[in-house]
Amino acid sequence: MPILVRTEDPAFSRMLIGRYGGFVNECGSPVFELDTDVVSAGKASDDEDDLRVRLEGGCWILERGDFHAECDFKRRRGRIRLAATPWAIDAVLRILHSLLLAQQGGLLVHAASAVRNGSAFLFAGISGAGKTTISRLAPADATLLTDEISYVRDGLAWGTPFSGELAEPGANTQAPLRAIYLLSKGPENRIEPVSAAEAVRVLLECILFFAHDGELVGKVFDSACELAARVPVRRLFFVPDARVWDLVC
Repeated sequence: MPILVRTEDPAFSRMLIGRYGGFVNECGSPVFELDTDVVSAGKASDDEDDLRVRLEGGCWILERGDFHAECDFKRRRGRIRLAATPWAIDAVLRILHSLLLAQQGGLLVHAASAVRNGSAFLFAGISGAGKTTISRLAPADATLLTDEISYVRDGLAWGTPFSGELAEPGANTQAPLRAIYLLSKGPENRIEPVSAAEAVRVLLECILFFAHDGELVGKVFDSACELAARVPVRRLFFVPDARVWDLVC
């Protein structure tokens, strides 16, 4: 879903190109357009507890110490006032994608993901579960889509520029999603089945979504249930050993 970002700030433009250059699509038709007002003031922040996302008068308001955005989904236009930091624009784009995806049955998931042998695999978990570790262990024939935020839509997993500790964008590609693994650290590499209810519960914990809106929350819940019903979900216990990849795919 291409998003057009307008800016008159040359330094901010260079930062955008450097951070998202591999995902720029000059021929794409934008589904949303953002005008930016870059300011030097603003509290640098990546604290989710400081974040507020609300629907007000038909307009989505996104606020944190380092940005304020007003997004009109009917007009598909928005304006952001933000600090000139990568954390601010990253947060706005993640939230915006999560809202747009929710309306179309897609999800942003706290998960590493990779393509191997033509299929995509998600490794979901909260912070510290091992997303970065399993990404570092990926074999040479695996294409990393992300080590942090996975983009799932229409049965496919897509690469994203949103990175975690690896500080590297994923590959701009996609593949059919074959399996989802719920990460747990353990004394050995092994896979265990999970119930349908457990699969949905853990997936919901890993979905990136901050809006307190009943209709959209319902759509996210339905999408999580549909995903768990369509794609095998298993618990993966692993040690930091590259042989775990031979077990999962």
